[in-house]
Amino acid sequence: MSSLPTSDAEQGRGILLLELDGAGGHPAAWRVSGTDPAAVLTPARLRDVVLAAETAGFHAATFSDGGLPDEGDPDTTARLNALQSAAFAGPLTASIALIPEVDTVYTEPFHVSTQLASLDYVSGGRAGWLVAASGSTADAAAVGRHTVRGDGRAREAADSIEVSRRLWDSWEDDAVIRDVPTGRYLDVDKLRYVDFDSGVDFESAVTEGASYSVKGPSIIPRPLQGQLPVLAPAGLLTREAVAAGAVDALLVSAPTPELLAAELAETREAFSATGSAPALIAELDVVLDARGQGAAERLAALEAHTPWPSNRARFLGSASQLAGLLAGLLIVADGVRLHPAVLDVDVEELARLVLPELRRRGVLAPVVRDATFREQLGLARPASRYATDTASPSAGN
Repeated sequence: MSSLPTSDAEQGRGILLLELDGAGGHPAAWRVSGTDPAAVLTPARLRDVVLAAETAGFHAATFSDGGLPDEGDPDTTARLNALQSAAFAGPLTASIALIPEVDTVYTEPFHVSTQLASLDYVSGGRAGWLVAASGSTADAAAVGRHTVRGDGRAREAADSIEVSRRLWDSWEDDAVIRDVPTGRYLDVDKLRYVDFDSGVDFESAVTEGASYSVKGPSIIPRPLQGQLPVLAPAGLLTREAVAAGAVDALLVSAPTPELLAAELAETREAFSATGSAPALIAELDVVLDARGQGAAERLAALEAHTPWPSNRARFLGSASQLAGLLAGLLIVADGVRLHPAVLDVDVEELARLVLPELRRRGVLAPVVRDATFREQLGLARPASRYATDTASPSAGN
């Protein structure tokens, strides 16, 4: 049991995020799921789980990304492309934020930026970006690159975020004029070059990341939110990059719930003096008592097939115990991302027992239909960095 503080009094206005990868967080989830394994990768399944999460009252859904399963390993998780999954869910939903995981090392930054901007339009301003930085040799080989390791991954992640942020600002908000008499769709003086150069010599950096430059502007108008909220795992970027505002939220992990609370407090203290403290989202694996089985019994049955390789804190127990733990975490965190062991089983308990109790305690932010993700995080819509830059040259004809 956790020793975290709990209270029935209102302690905060936190948000809950739900990871919707595959059949669940545990790689053997498909073996006990009520869904046919072949259906996990279908649009109908994706629609059902996203709508279930929205109906339950989760503030955001995240979508992990990665390659195909290893051949011959039946418990390696298969998944759909995260960004495409989020885009599919956009028109189907009205309140839940949609946050795909997108790699920054082996994906072209220009494509990342424009696809995420498109997602913001498809979702009506409910898009976010979960930054990843792959160290996989298979991912590198797929695009014909050397594997990026060590500090190179952090640098490429920071560069990709900076490119995306500049491109999102490269169209001023009033760039689209639709002037029928003159036949002009755009005011070209409202489009800007971003002129980004990674500043890394290719020949000396083949194992740490290649150099590139981006001229811009984007091919997509400025996102509805101006800037999509950017989330990244704590420790991926340098402290200087985070303090400079590269990300809007950090995902914080620790081996146990008690250590998680301490890690959240230490992380908040580390950034409190920078003037640009990000929101903190706690990471938590969840296995609940459900359907007549105890959580430990359920986990043992899953682990008999394959272990769950996770460095996140793990909760095993009843719905009421989890509600108490989350109420305590939301005193020191701005939100919690839950990774249910088996979606079909654990989300049912979360929706029926856990979220209603958290609302009774007053620790959750309200779910607002058509609210942007920035609004859920308490972030204002920023002005374009180029909006007052009248000296910049026109970006085209």
